[in-house]
Amino acid sequence: MIKNIKWLFLVSLTIVACSDDETVVVNNTSDGLPLTAGSADFSNYVSLGNSLTAGYCDNALFIEGQANSYPAILANQFALVGGGEFKIPYTNDNTGGLLLGGNVIAGPRLYFNGAGPVPVTGIPTTEVSTVLAGPFNNMGVPGAKSFHLLAPGYGNVAGVATGQANPYFVRFASSPSTTILADASAQDPTFFSLWIGNNDVLGYATSGGSGTNQTGNFDPATYGPNDITDPNVFANVYTALVDGMTANGAKGVVANLPYVTTIPYFTTVPHNPVPLDTAKAAQLNAGFAAYNNGLLFAQSVGLLTADEVTRRTISFTASNTNKVVMVDSYLTNLAAYGIPSYRQATSEDLVVLPARNFIGTAVGGNPAQINGVSVPLADNWILSKDEILEVKTATDAYNATIQSIASAKGLAFVDANALMTRVANGGITADNFTVTSNYVTGGGFSLDGVHPSPRGYALISNEFIKAINATYGSNFKGVSLGSYRILYPQNPDNF
Repeated sequence: MIKNIKWLFLVSLTIVACSDDETVVVNNTSDGLPLTAGSADFSNYVSLGNSLTAGYCDNALFIEGQANSYPAILANQFALVGGGEFKIPYTNDNTGGLLLGGNVIAGPRLYFNGAGPVPVTGIPTTEVSTVLAGPFNNMGVPGAKSFHLLAPGYGNVAGVATGQANPYFVRFASSPSTTILADASAQDPTFFSLWIGNNDVLGYATSGGSGTNQTGNFDPATYGPNDITDPNVFANVYTALVDGMTANGAKGVVANLPYVTTIPYFTTVPHNPVPLDTAKAAQLNAGFAAYNNGLLFAQSVGLLTADEVTRRTISFTASNTNKVVMVDSYLTNLAAYGIPSYRQATSEDLVVLPARNFIGTAVGGNPAQINGVSVPLADNWILSKDEILEVKTATDAYNATIQSIASAKGLAFVDANALMTRVANGGITADNFTVTSNYVTGGGFSLDGVHPSPRGYALISNEFIKAINATYGSNFKGVSLGSYRILYPQNPDNF
């Protein structure tokens, strides 16, 4: 296990007795400066959120990932100024995955075998129906959307099979009928963190926009798992969450939402990865000639503009950078005329990470039917520029709500959107390490292409620390990025 413990051994803790309105001070003899909590009370810290809060990593939740979650890192800092115990609902192993009634319902974590990400061997040992004794300070629940934190029965094991309950919350819910917010607020926290809302657009994005944009629908009970949450629903939920956590005077820190399109899941596979020689390019052009001629006919009778014809025309050349062919439901629907909605991808579209193992494969072993080339990619493989705009619009609305409420409540605010944009655009250098969003090698993200690596979580925790220091007058030092690895090894014994 790699942890930032070196400087902790250098700290001599001298608690200064104080009244409720005095600052807690601890002497940090490693640099001679007093470590202070400022105006905040960290004695009972509770974190709320989704997989990012839980410490999800490499497509799974497992012990070491939970121990290196950003709230766990923060709790270690808070302990230096009087912070209390931070209880985590640990899984049973470092394999990852879940069992329900002995059956695997979530697979093990990934590791890098030198060629690519593959699952570790072994069977999960974490049984969902074995409920842990709480309460727990880390209330991060993988898969939770904003409104799920207010949903009664979200921890009822009977609802797992139907998708009405969350297996991760089942493990540590105080009762089958409780809510995540109820269990968090019942602990009467003195300080809290809230980072929620990513999943309100993430499922839509990772499914290539195959869900529904529910803007205008105020009933989340009718939403599907891959739908975009209505911004008004989000605003009402977020207000209730913050009101619930601050009801007894707790201070806290909240974070806004990064654009999901900055993560490796969407930035790794290029839109133009197809190598062709002259003969193959000519063969494909001949195959799409009838489609292209149909577009010209549609233009001639006023069904398409010249611009859309240009956008939809499919053409290949002898090069290594041919664009994939895709289905685009946002094109003018000409199905009644026998003309499908095809076009080639552009740099404004994002190909999802799993497509790297799908583009170029033959359908049924037929070499003439190549996915992404002669056979267009279905909607789930690409987030089109129109779908990207829908995701961005919703995210911007959520973020406006988060920042407004943070300001109104006097809470510390983390601009995670700006942070992750910097990571995706050249990276962030700290402690002689540069963290980027490059898949596998960048150090910022784990192998699922969505969740941070250990070093990524450390970077995030430092951003939380900066916001807390700025708002409450504390002076936490943060952690060294070099003390956190970028990838977990196959063998847990090497953690």
